[in-house]
Amino acid sequence: MLVELHIRDFALIDELTLELGGGFSVLTGETGAGKSIIVDALEVALGGRTGSDIIRTGARKCIVEAVFDVSDSPAACDAAAENGFDVEDNTIILAREISRSGRSQARVNGRPATAAAVRSITTHLVDVHGQHEHQSILQTSIHVEILDNWIGEDARSLRYAISSLYDQLQSLKHDLHRLQTDERERARLADLYNFQLAEIRSAQLVEGEEESLVAEKNRLANAERLYAAASELYGSLSGSEACAVDRLSEATGIAQRIAALDPSMDALAETLNAALANAQEGVAAVRDYVEQVEANPDRLEQVDARLELIKSLKRKYGDEISDIVGYADSIAQELDVLINADERTSSLSEQIVALQEELNSECAKLTKIRKGASQQFEGLVESELKALAMEKTRFQVSIEAADTGPSGADAVEFLISPNPGEPVKPLARIASGGEMSRIMLALKTVVVRGQTPTMVFDEIDSGIGGRTAQVLGDKLASLGRRCQVMCVTHLPQVAGKAESHFNISKIVRDNRTVVQLKALNVEDRVVELARMLGAEDTSGAAIQHAREILSLAGSGNHKAG
Repeated sequence: MLVELHIRDFALIDELTLELGGGFSVLTGETGAGKSIIVDALEVALGGRTGSDIIRTGARKCIVEAVFDVSDSPAACDAAAENGFDVEDNTIILAREISRSGRSQARVNGRPATAAAVRSITTHLVDVHGQHEHQSILQTSIHVEILDNWIGEDARSLRYAISSLYDQLQSLKHDLHRLQTDERERARLADLYNFQLAEIRSAQLVEGEEESLVAEKNRLANAERLYAAASELYGSLSGSEACAVDRLSEATGIAQRIAALDPSMDALAETLNAALANAQEGVAAVRDYVEQVEANPDRLEQVDARLELIKSLKRKYGDEISDIVGYADSIAQELDVLINADERTSSLSEQIVALQEELNSECAKLTKIRKGASQQFEGLVESELKALAMEKTRFQVSIEAADTGPSGADAVEFLISPNPGEPVKPLARIASGGEMSRIMLALKTVVVRGQTPTMVFDEIDSGIGGRTAQVLGDKLASLGRRCQVMCVTHLPQVAGKAESHFNISKIVRDNRTVVQLKALNVEDRVVELARMLGAEDTSGAAIQHAREILSLAGSGNHKAG
């Protein structure tokens, strides 16, 4: 559950900390006081999209931190672990920082996180129902998502399989379309690939040959100078009077005679003997080199031509010989496809038929599951609507055949009849604003039951009053016994049912408007409920009515906030 929400320099909030317990909590205040700003800030911490315009005027950045106790949220812990975040002391801390430059940084338990990683964790922690979210239920495209979410793993696993099959089928259809649409283009490409392949393969390129050719070219181009220098070196080592080898041999002999009389000179004698051996090896190497070095204009021309060919191929097909060879392999495969287009077309057609049959089979399974589960879903929603003073309402899930897509082959739509004797019709044509809020609450209660530990409602009571407001308060309080519920409300009947009550107000400090939060005790709540009832002072009938609301709700025994 959400334990603490800390907000700094967000919209009109300079700094604010909201500490929550379990159960049902409400935020109240005058219209425009900033109640919904708190919900907006929470959504930002949960990974929602935002921009630098939410930063408080004059501030360089805004920061929102949300602390969660996840002792009863194993799914959130698993999601955190899958994304590489450690969870210690059953606590997950989400932090979001947005700078004036528009740069946004999210953190999970102090470590940088992507928005996708944050959302994958928070989907198991909080469900936020914003002021205008009930309008989204008018979009039939989300009805199938709501139903499948309620069905659970059976629907999810089938949808995963269907989505994968659908993507494979679309890919094969795309390949088939390419083969069938432009025969002239295929012929043109085949000619081009044949030419390129012949040009590359006729070159018989070898990995590393360019480097050896460059070295050989250097030797051939400098053959005369190399021959002269090598010959001079050979003479210095062995081919002249007083050459190095002869002098070393003489020195070695003298050292050995000395060592025979004085053993302390053994090491020197061995060093000189090793130097003589090395010099003799050097003489052999230089002799071989002199014999190999020769001016060969024909070979130099061949090397130049080979290097120019490699340069030309690199200019066309790749920066390195390995790239050229790789390109040849790839166009060889493409050429095979083009040459065998008829066979490939037949093969693709067979694969498409088989894949389509498999996809149809999986879709049929999902349709059967949806239809089998829809009656129970309808009953649960109607039961929730009954508890929300919509006793006579009929709720129905329509499942009709539709074009196959990644979510199956069903068109799912929620239908409703608020009045007895009237046929069920689409939500958009029937429900009023107040009814839509209750329908959304009913759906939320059914779908997220036992799944999401925290539910947040931002003015879900819009368009509701009287007895219905009392019923809504009871419903939220009942929901608060199963999970943590936070609600922004303007109805005293709803606020009176809460265990914790917070007042949001605007004040002017240092010529700046700021939002402040106050946790209300029992007497504070009486005053606030009286204000919500329309009282202009702290006496009279409104105060008495406020006390009655708290008394009837048993709020005297609730937490002060």
